[in-house]
Amino acid sequence: LLLVWLLFVGLAPGQTGAAPAAQPIGLPVDISLDGDHITVAIDGRPFTNFYTGDPYPKPFLYPLHSADGRIVTRAFPMQNVEGESRDHPHHRGLFIGLGSISGINFWENEKAYTTPNRGTMVLTAPATLTSGKHKGSIEANFSWRDPKGLEMLTEHRIMTFSGTPGQRTIDFDITFKAVQDLNFGDTKEGFFAIRLADTMAEDKGGQMVASTGFATEKAVWGRPADWVQYSGNVEKRPVAITIFDHPGNLNHPERWHSRAYGLFAVNPFGLKEFDKTSTGAGGFFLKSGSSIRFRYRVLIDDSPLTADQEKKAYASWSTQ
Repeated sequence: LLLVWLLFVGLAPGQTGAAPAAQPIGLPVDISLDGDHITVAIDGRPFTNFYTGDPYPKPFLYPLHSADGRIVTRAFPMQNVEGESRDHPHHRGLFIGLGSISGINFWENEKAYTTPNRGTMVLTAPATLTSGKHKGSIEANFSWRDPKGLEMLTEHRIMTFSGTPGQRTIDFDITFKAVQDLNFGDTKEGFFAIRLADTMAEDKGGQMVASTGFATEKAVWGRPADWVQYSGNVEKRPVAITIFDHPGNLNHPERWHSRAYGLFAVNPFGLKEFDKTSTGAGGFFLKSGSSIRFRYRVLIDDSPLTADQEKKAYASWSTQ
């Protein structure tokens, strides 16, 4: 009789009547050129802008918005906001760079700086923009050049944007190809980075928590982890940003150059500057003509994720 009843209500033995949790459907993403930058809107609301071109030493995304519209990146140096910090002008929104590639600095490389050996990243052709019902992308090629304008490496970057109610996601797929033999330096100054809104910073009450369970800059900085979530308040409400490091990346799990003042970065090249006792070799040698690929995911959540939620999200993405 029980089996008859189960078949009658449409359930197999062992199932319950509770409906499975529906997965959020991705929201529409619109990507378009707007003067000197590319705009990304999700569900009709601004998400971010992508800046490239001669005024800038490197490409960057700015600002980044949470799903409910709050800005989670610092405005400086793109804008001067009263009361906001103005240190490290080279921390532009979300950016990629390294303090030394064969002695050339692609991290602290603002055009207003007078330090020597500053490199630049130059867009080599118009980016390919793709909008969609559930995701959109920007595909672009860059030339990394020394102070004399000589090309050192090329970068092919795909940024895929998506969103659901309460969350925004950016997936990065980055491939470098060496034009000459290159030494990526063993330096803490890098590599995949975000400068967070001041109010999110640890020294303003925010918190960084690694996949290892370690929390605070003292425990997270310079140590390997699959991901780190950096959370804090914006407009007096909690918000969180997580960076995932893909298992296929160089030196995974990578070390974290994340600071209490609001820098949030993951670094595959640094070793001895993070761990003075290390006997290993940091940095990386890339032979001319060879390539290396990096993948990262950025999650922006209207409220911090639990450790279990982070584990599930990472497991789902890292197997792709």
